[in-house]
Amino acid sequence: MASRPVWKGQLRLSLVAIPVELHSARDRGSKTSFRQIHKPSGKPVSYQKVVDGLGPIDTAEIVKGFQTAKNEYVLIEPEEVEEIRLETKKTLEMVQFVEQGEIAPLYYDAPYYVVPVDELAQDAYRVVRDALRETRKVGLGQLTMRGREYLCAIRPCGDGLLLETLRYEDEIRKAEPLFAQIEDDPADKELLKVATQLIESKSAPFDASAYEDHYAQALKELVARKARSKKAPRARPGEDKPEVETDAKGNVVDLMAALKKSLAADKKSGGKKPSPRKKAS
Repeated sequence: MASRPVWKGQLRLSLVAIPVELHSARDRGSKTSFRQIHKPSGKPVSYQKVVDGLGPIDTAEIVKGFQTAKNEYVLIEPEEVEEIRLETKKTLEMVQFVEQGEIAPLYYDAPYYVVPVDELAQDAYRVVRDALRETRKVGLGQLTMRGREYLCAIRPCGDGLLLETLRYEDEIRKAEPLFAQIEDDPADKELLKVATQLIESKSAPFDASAYEDHYAQALKELVARKARSKKAPRARPGEDKPEVETDAKGNVVDLMAALKKSLAADKKSGGKKPSPRKKAS
């Protein structure tokens, strides 16, 4: 399946603007995903938005709420959020350059491949790539995408460029409270020597293909084995949807409210039992 760009625009270095596309570097299709199934009926499990005491509600009635105190939320209307949503800017300008190892790994978030849109853009693209490679620098800039503003780092990657979104400083939890109980005394010299030798003996160039997700592989094999087996249980829900009780306006009836209403009606009628000739539905 062909990769679709998640952003199109210009990568700018001073007065040089290069038309580029961003493609996610993650292959989410490699993971095995499941759908929850109701085993007795074989039907997929669906989810409804419910409110305590009211049951299922209309999504049009939902607004965002920010908790300001216990049991208190300030409500934000969708229109108010839309008003401050940033327009997707079509330019990513590299405004600063830092050493490649200067950014701590915990700041890195999501990787994207930066790809020139056509052959005309490749000349300037290669110049920027090679200049970053030669200076061993990482370009920094901010990118607006999907209504959010991302801090980005751009570095050479093989024959191209890799963009990685970075977490902002206020998104990083401080380590000091967690490391405060660790003693600052130096390690035992003999033990340190042995540990150092062990690390050196196991050192080698990084090769991602040398590692695999054994759980994911076993999961795929399990699914394939079950799919081949004619004895493996299967669910065939079909196209029909389970009937849902609605009121005169077509709204879904709260199950608890319906049960309470039925119980009240039963008490008023004196709890009469159905006739023996008729089966209770």
